[in-house]
Amino acid sequence: MSDEMKACPHCACPYGYFMREDLYACPECAHEWNPAEELVADELVVKDVNGNLLQDGDSVIVIKNLPVKGASGPIKAGTKVKKIRLTDGDHNIDCKIDGFGSMALKSEFVKKA
Repeated sequence: MSDEMKACPHCACPYGYFMREDLYACPECAHEWNPAEELVADELVVKDVNGNLLQDGDSVIVIKNLPVKGASGPIKAGTKVKKIRLTDGDHNIDCKIDGFGSMALKSEFVKKA
């Protein structure tokens, strides 16, 4: 039996208590959870314009012309971008685009190839 209390991920009550092997319960909202599953849920989730999950190394296609500050022209719709890297933040895709170099894109302007 564990004497450790864990905060409820549902209501943030600090009195979550141990019930049985890998199961905690909240006395205020009756939510039950496995703390090991919480760690998996904290992974970065990035979806394209169609709702498909993106992963590091995927290839994506730009769906609309994207203006680039300091460049002579925009990134054209239909441009294929290979080997993306997912990051936290507003621009959640890091990549290299031929003719433009390193770039950060928003996932709402790409679809999975």
